[in-house]
Amino acid sequence: MTKKTTHDADVSFIEALAELLRANDLTELQVKRNYGENDSLNVRVSRQQPQQVVTQVAASAPAPAATAAAPSPATAAPAEDPASHPGAVTSPMVGTCYMAGEPGAAPFVTVGQSVSEGDTLMIIEAMKTMNHIPAPKSGTVKRIMVEDGAPVEFGAPLMIIE
Repeated sequence: MTKKTTHDADVSFIEALAELLRANDLTELQVKRNYGENDSLNVRVSRQQPQQVVTQVAASAPAPAATAAAPSPATAAPAEDPASHPGAVTSPMVGTCYMAGEPGAAPFVTVGQSVSEGDTLMIIEAMKTMNHIPAPKSGTVKRIMVEDGAPVEFGAPLMIIE
């Protein structure tokens, strides 16, 4: 009879996680619940984000003649997904991104800096655990797409290394 009670509690727990996912507009949530030495429950709840529609503001509003001749850098090129860039470093987890080892310290990397494979690029805090994110390859940091202390989602592009 304890198995049924545990099963009912697990179902309620999973339903609560799904509600937490929806209420906080998260895309993924993963939890491990330990009951005993050889008894645990691993739950991963995720949902697919709706497709985003990219529109150009300049096309919908009439622009003055002076700005119409020279498009701004934001609208000059079609929007490219940074995560699809061959040098993109994406987040392996949901958490909070920190660019330095401690507040006030110099950042691990800056734009234009050369890095070697395995160098720490940043830290992502997840569930009070500091996870060092290593460089997947050697190269030069071309772009950093997150700010210190910003929340990140699983798979979100963090930086570009070429």
